[in-house]
Amino acid sequence: MPIRFTLRQLEYFVAVGETGSISHAAEKMNVSPPSVSTSISQLEAEFGVQLFIRKHAHGLSLTNGGRRFLAEAKDFLESAEGLRNLASDISETISGPLGIGCFKTFAPIILPELRQQFQQEYPDVQIRQVEGDQAKLLEGIQNAELDVCLTYDLGIPGDVEFVALAALPPYVMLAASHPLAGQAGISPEELQKEKMVLLDLPLSTDYFLSAYREAGLRPTIAERTEDLALVRSMVANGFGYSLANIRSRTNLSPDGKPLKFVPLIGGPRPLRLGIVTGREARKRRIVRAFDEHCRTFIRQDQIPGLIMP
Repeated sequence: MPIRFTLRQLEYFVAVGETGSISHAAEKMNVSPPSVSTSISQLEAEFGVQLFIRKHAHGLSLTNGGRRFLAEAKDFLESAEGLRNLASDISETISGPLGIGCFKTFAPIILPELRQQFQQEYPDVQIRQVEGDQAKLLEGIQNAELDVCLTYDLGIPGDVEFVALAALPPYVMLAASHPLAGQAGISPEELQKEKMVLLDLPLSTDYFLSAYREAGLRPTIAERTEDLALVRSMVANGFGYSLANIRSRTNLSPDGKPLKFVPLIGGPRPLRLGIVTGREARKRRIVRAFDEHCRTFIRQDQIPGLIMP
């Protein structure tokens, strides 16, 4: 009697096996927890094996058989992906799934337009997008959970590839009424006594604070947040200044108040915005197509949604 299962069920199983949690796996796969739970139960029923031990307080743990099943499932999914890529190459079509990651601060500005144009050209591509900080995106690339990421050249490990597309220098973000807002440039020394609203993200924090460290200074950090939109509103409402490398086409905060962006003089190097891929992922036709698309629409003189320096 033939065994019937789907690749999607195997993907859900692998996600649960790696995270040890149905809810975490569901978040990772962008589906509901009941969908993941049902798929696991169907696999267990179809193969007649118990894959997990359910622990109410500690999630799920793989049985001995489940661990062996997990290794085979990963190999199976990798082979299936190879067949999909081969079929795409043979037919010379761009189709299939594509996992795109984007740095969370500029994802709302750049990604929608970039993705819309790509899917208009390649309607048979199924995109799964993930927004996150640098650590999350690089982990996704290294674990092959993501195929390609748009992000900065911060902490790029040696086992992935980074292609720079544009350099973005740092700016001082100020309320329009701030006394320093009318200057042509501002140095870290001029900011030392001012209150700072820090965009507090892994690797990004160290980049912004290096502007003061290199000058032997220490900023007065009044507020910290991981949300750039909140940073903009807090700055516009007088809680302090902030540092940023992106300027959207509107100089208004989310609550409608005006902002001013002034170049930071003597600060850290410009961040390079670019594409990160795993070395195996670059062999896929669909990844190369997205790479070429990004090179067309993201250049030093043009980035969707941004004012370029």
